[in-house]
Amino acid sequence: MKVYRRLAPFKAISFDLDDTLYSNHPIMVTTTDEMLAYFKKSMPSLLENSTDIQTEYDVEFWAEYKEKALTFNPELKHDVSTLRSETYYLGMIDLGISKAQSRQGAQKAVEHFNFHRSNFTVPDNIHRLLAALAKKWPLIAISNGNVNTNTIKLNQYFSAVYHAGGQSAGKLNKHKPCPDMFNSACKHLKIKPEELLHVGDCGKADILGGVLAGCQTAWVSSYDVGQPLSILPNIELSNVEELYQFLT
Repeated sequence: MKVYRRLAPFKAISFDLDDTLYSNHPIMVTTTDEMLAYFKKSMPSLLENSTDIQTEYDVEFWAEYKEKALTFNPELKHDVSTLRSETYYLGMIDLGISKAQSRQGAQKAVEHFNFHRSNFTVPDNIHRLLAALAKKWPLIAISNGNVNTNTIKLNQYFSAVYHAGGQSAGKLNKHKPCPDMFNSACKHLKIKPEELLHVGDCGKADILGGVLAGCQTAWVSSYDVGQPLSILPNIELSNVEELYQFLT
């Protein structure tokens, strides 16, 4: 553990999920492969009246339609699930598939993606860590992604789970580094922002976002995939299990 700024006493801990509590890269590699297989199997039936000869609907193929979706509605950047659905929908429309079939096809594709995106097992050591921490502090999950915390059996440790694109008090949760989810967590817990320790891997989303929201921050550097630091956290953790030190 490296200490950059003194930690003040905190009353709760919030966690990013992907690449903080587990490595997300192998999960996404598998999910990407599953989506390639899915489209290879499902697209021919949708394209039976089309002259399109595209045979591999990979990330590169969909990238153009993701940009189009964001051009039409920039707010989709805060909701990765809806953005994915609109990306598939616009791509299918461009392939000559009817609007009704495209909407239905996009929905089914997103459902398939979501299944595989959350089809993994969180390591036992993380379950033990969260269980131990939850005995001392309320825990919150704050994620820009859409992993299903119930499916991966982490819901039991969190008093609240916030996803970008979700709703809090009737308002859209904007993604980190926007303060929305940090503010919602503090309001839910009835604590001041400086009484929340946020733990995450991304220098922008988690550390800059947490600092701007007035929270204390812990940067998890073990997976080395998040954006680099532009502002120092309170502490750096080479492994999230270093949080055990606060239990003694």
